[in-house]
Amino acid sequence: MKISTKGRYALRLMLDLASADPSEPVSLKDVSKRQGISDKYLEQIISVLNKAGFVKSIRGAQGGYSLRREPKDYTVGMILRQMEGSLAPVACLEDEDFVCDRAEQCVTSIVWKQINDAVNGVVDNITLQDLLEWQSAKNGQYII
Repeated sequence: MKISTKGRYALRLMLDLASADPSEPVSLKDVSKRQGISDKYLEQIISVLNKAGFVKSIRGAQGGYSLRREPKDYTVGMILRQMEGSLAPVACLEDEDFVCDRAEQCVTSIVWKQINDAVNGVVDNITLQDLLEWQSAKNGQYII
């Protein structure tokens, strides 16, 4: 499994918003400068996050974006799945309705299930709050 730049940048964008003062919206221009990501790419990403209800937009001259919830309420998995879709390594694990005609004799499915469980176990147990704390421990440097 490989996380796309869209997924990685979405996580960086959400972390940037999480580290801001919640009472002051953050402009995408400022995020772009801090993160080294183009405005246009951030606009595509923020659109998806806004539709998902992860962020709220504030219009006007002093407008921008902020998180809808507390950083502790967002997991890395939530953000990545919003951008990437399923994180499953193979199609047979993506959809419960998927029926594989080799399921009875396929022993490799055990490997794929273990990989899937391991990935989900990591991304679903790390929050934006955890990332903020790790960032703080690294003297304010991003670790992503």
